[in-house]
Amino acid sequence: MALMPVADALAAILKDSEPLDEEMAALDAAHHRTLSRDVAARRTQPPQAMSAMDGYAVRAADAAAVHAKLRVIGEVAAGRPFGRAIGPGEAARIFTGGVIPDGADAVVIQEDTVADGNAITVTEAAVTGRHIRPAGVDFRQGDVLLKAGNRLTDRDLSLAASMNYPELPVRRRPRVALLATGDELVMPGNEPGPGQIVYSNGYALRALMRREGAETIDLGVAADTMAATTAGIRAAREVKADILVTTGGASVGDHDLVKKALDAEGVAIAFWKIAMRPGKPMMHGRLGSMRVVGVPGNPVSSYVCTYLFVVPLIRTLLGNTLIHHRRETAVLGRNLAANDVREDYLRAVIEARADGTLVANPVNHQDSSLLANLSRSQGLVIRPPFAPAAKAGSACEILRLPE
Repeated sequence: MALMPVADALAAILKDSEPLDEEMAALDAAHHRTLSRDVAARRTQPPQAMSAMDGYAVRAADAAAVHAKLRVIGEVAAGRPFGRAIGPGEAARIFTGGVIPDGADAVVIQEDTVADGNAITVTEAAVTGRHIRPAGVDFRQGDVLLKAGNRLTDRDLSLAASMNYPELPVRRRPRVALLATGDELVMPGNEPGPGQIVYSNGYALRALMRREGAETIDLGVAADTMAATTAGIRAAREVKADILVTTGGASVGDHDLVKKALDAEGVAIAFWKIAMRPGKPMMHGRLGSMRVVGVPGNPVSSYVCTYLFVVPLIRTLLGNTLIHHRRETAVLGRNLAANDVREDYLRAVIEARADGTLVANPVNHQDSSLLANLSRSQGLVIRPPFAPAAKAGSACEILRLPE
């Protein structure tokens, strides 16, 4: 079977994946959720012209000259509009957020006045419109300020509240079930026996998927038997997972049972094995509405494959405006040999020069089991199939890893 190119594999995974259903989320629960439709302001902000400073609301023509004297006829506080208009030679004491009274068209700040009983003397000439926030200066009713597909930031929540929304329409979180396989795996905190290793993949993968807005379900570690692997696949269906991610067991050894179990359960396999390093023994299929992505068991391979393929799938199901990872240009920090038939994703330390140029230094050891190198890397250098040898200082493409 020919190895599938990376771009074709990603297209197959994203094919026929529509955004999930809409649900309403209270503002305090909406942070980092994805909007399912545009949201327009329900009100104008501010609804009326308001003072931006503490001072006096005046007619600019009456206070255009230094030493002009005005009679103070009342007070305007935030939330307590004034009951009458400002006439010639009059002023009203006003505080920040107070509604500008009819007749007034400027605010003289209190530092630019001298008060004497019920009168003030202006020490700085007034200018029409100064220190006034006009009605609608922030937004107007009907303005679409939050767009479908945007992932809500903390500032967006404040804006939504100001637009008078107690809750927002968002996409349901994708439910991602993670099933590890392998007799060799023991949980952290336990002493590995002969030939065993500590299970590590799930912690990074679940954190990565939660970071993208998914709900994760840990199905644990299945033993290397058809019965255990099949039970794990059925458990994913029982919890109504939108995506099942399996780690390990996807290669061609006698104990690599994931593909066999998926076939036995009726999963329609779209591809198995891709032209990529790390991550060649990756597979994808569908079981009804559940998408299945089988990533290799080696820690680096499982992480890179999840980052490159599962993350865009989660974003697609959320209806995000940003689905694909953004590629950046950098220069190589060291020489690289020519590449072979597979597309390489090299772990690299990314540094910025004083002029802003990014320098990518691929780590010396790219073995897919080396977690220490993955942990200290900030990005991946992309090497296309059959790329010629490249010297330090030559241009390259990189993907940043999540911080």
